[in-house]
Amino acid sequence: MISTRRAEPLCRAWLWAGLAVLIPLFVRGHANVIATAAGMELPDPPQLAPAVRFWVRVYTQIDTNAGFLHDRRDLAVIYRTVHFAPGSSPDERQLIVDRERDRIAAELRQIATGRLPLTPREQRIKALWGPKATPARLLEAANDIRFQLGQSNRFRAGLVRSGAWQHAIAQVLTRDGLPAGLAALPLVESSYDPRAYSKDGAAGLWQFMPATAERFLTIDRAVDDRLDPFRATEAAAQLLAYNYRILGTWPLAITAYNHGLAGVMRAVAAVGTKNIVTIVRRYHTPMFGFASRNFYVCFLAALEVERHARRYFGVIHMLPEEHFREVPMPAYVAIGPLEHVLGVAPTKLRELNPALRPLVWDGALDVPKGYRLRLPTTGPMWTAALLERRLGSGELFASQPVPPSYRVRWGDTLSGIAARYGVGLDYLARYNGIQPDAWLRVGERILLPHAAAPVLASQPVPPSYRVRWGDTLSGIAARYGVGLDYLARYNGIQPDAWLRVGERIRLPHASTPRAAPGRFVAAVARTGGSIARLHDTVAYDSPRQAIPGYTGDLSSAGSDRAAPQQAVRRPSGDSEDAQPVSGAQAKAISSTLAPVGGAPQSADPTDYTVAPNGTIRVAAAESLSYYAQWLEVSAWDLRRINHLGRHQPVRIGQRVRLNFRHVSPQQFERRRIAYHQALEASYFTSHRIEGTEVYLTRSGDSLWGLTQRFPLLPTWLLRQYNPDTNFSALQPDTRLVIPRIIVVSAGG
Repeated sequence: MISTRRAEPLCRAWLWAGLAVLIPLFVRGHANVIATAAGMELPDPPQLAPAVRFWVRVYTQIDTNAGFLHDRRDLAVIYRTVHFAPGSSPDERQLIVDRERDRIAAELRQIATGRLPLTPREQRIKALWGPKATPARLLEAANDIRFQLGQSNRFRAGLVRSGAWQHAIAQVLTRDGLPAGLAALPLVESSYDPRAYSKDGAAGLWQFMPATAERFLTIDRAVDDRLDPFRATEAAAQLLAYNYRILGTWPLAITAYNHGLAGVMRAVAAVGTKNIVTIVRRYHTPMFGFASRNFYVCFLAALEVERHARRYFGVIHMLPEEHFREVPMPAYVAIGPLEHVLGVAPTKLRELNPALRPLVWDGALDVPKGYRLRLPTTGPMWTAALLERRLGSGELFASQPVPPSYRVRWGDTLSGIAARYGVGLDYLARYNGIQPDAWLRVGERILLPHAAAPVLASQPVPPSYRVRWGDTLSGIAARYGVGLDYLARYNGIQPDAWLRVGERIRLPHASTPRAAPGRFVAAVARTGGSIARLHDTVAYDSPRQAIPGYTGDLSSAGSDRAAPQQAVRRPSGDSEDAQPVSGAQAKAISSTLAPVGGAPQSADPTDYTVAPNGTIRVAAAESLSYYAQWLEVSAWDLRRINHLGRHQPVRIGQRVRLNFRHVSPQQFERRRIAYHQALEASYFTSHRIEGTEVYLTRSGDSLWGLTQRFPLLPTWLLRQYNPDTNFSALQPDTRLVIPRIIVVSAGG
């Protein structure tokens, strides 16, 4: 038995020995916590290292006068570096790329035959594949040769530009508790160019799509906050935090920034894991192609190059940090008097306020009330009150100037309206804050410059046919002996466009009816006596077709909201035709340094796709009647196949079987997505999201009760921020994320 006196030193020895083991473990664990808190949790899996090295080479070794021909799946296999003569045309470059690609494909097929001897080029290609050079893999590789244009000059220019906003971005990321490394994302998205635009409508430093940006930023005819690096950074931080909150990992959150939340959630569900390596290797769909699979590795490569810029580019002299003061506008003020009172050079004022649109600088619109005008740090200390006194009442207005307008009718196009009023198409589009080929909605008002006056028509009005129940464009074309494609082109619509009862289809002058109408009576009878009308908010396939009865945002004469450039963004896939071969092409196709892709940036996590078994999951703001309209069937037909009673509603989250007798699943998905996009566009015309708060549910809380507690928050938005919550059986102390909503006025 050990005495108490002898036991005390022994216990102390054991205590210190134990601490000697535990303290390093604690320190290591604590260090991981500190690293996480400091924003270092951006995983760099070793399995992705070959792909990261590939993109590092693209960003540092070759510029836009060269490119790699490589294997699409194994980026470690680079067959050849192709160099172009400076100034050579895209067609000349494409010819070189195609010729070399065909040659490499032929060599791969030759190696796969196993015939010897091999040429030196063939030996080199075989060596690139090593043990993986099986005949089957080589034959696959012959069809997987891809071209990637170099980016070193664009990347270096982005590093130079980043100096102007680097500090401000770091402050926002630190404030919101986000990884500091996310500051490299604008290098991938825009080469740190705040004026960058892509062909798909993304804009600014962070390349926001309009529908996503409207959640957090102002976008109207006077202001586009996507072009403001500072405000866009705050919005990007909100979107990235939202992605991370729902997906739980930064690789997925960053991938969703490019591919959309719903797409990444589908990938997770399909593969059964949130591991980015597994998803990249195993998940393959037309939408999740090369561009989406490579977005995170592009980001990791950009992060590596940014952190070791001197190693790759030598000394880089970054732009100085941008400094300014802000003064809120006390009223609507024209830019001319404002420049005069402020005494700031127009070029400097424009440089500091990139969010103000051309119509403001042209004088057609005023700088909006409440807009935080940026001014140089030198000069008077302006305040809203001082500015109001200096301008005087004669220069201060309560609203934007209201120009004359034209109300859109059936069949109108923007080009036709421009011709009618003697206005240039591009100017009229810019004046309305829309694209020249934007869809027009019947009843929408197109604003006209004050000097515009209708031009007398010099051509006779063509005959037309008024659409009746059951009509299709192909049926009308057959009835009047006109080619379907020609009739579609004559009306500026797609051959499979939906027709509305009462809509007029213009006919060529020589066309005459071949037979009396009436062939659709049987079709009407088969659907229970009537054919359901198509839902008002469904978008047409044609970008120039007027959309009648649109119930989203019916523009009024004074509305400054820009119409969406497109309701459904079609996937371009990952075809080789989309890959640029010159710097000019790269800029025209996309401002991103990642591969060109067709997946939309979207903050909506809802999966609107049709399952392989022909069912969908009911989303918020949907009903059986909507499905019937989008499917062109009767609601009773859907009730019958789903065994639903006459007045039994469908519930959010419920699986519903659909009838695709008249439309394809793809058409249904487009109509469904268009409806939700219109719903969100209408809401975000007058509302913005400013951060989030956490709410713990109480006993008795329900989905309906929560929307009453937070009256500005619609059901569909609450569900978007809490996609995994079962609102039909809420338990007390359930943690909900509540977006903070503010009301804003349209028109700046």
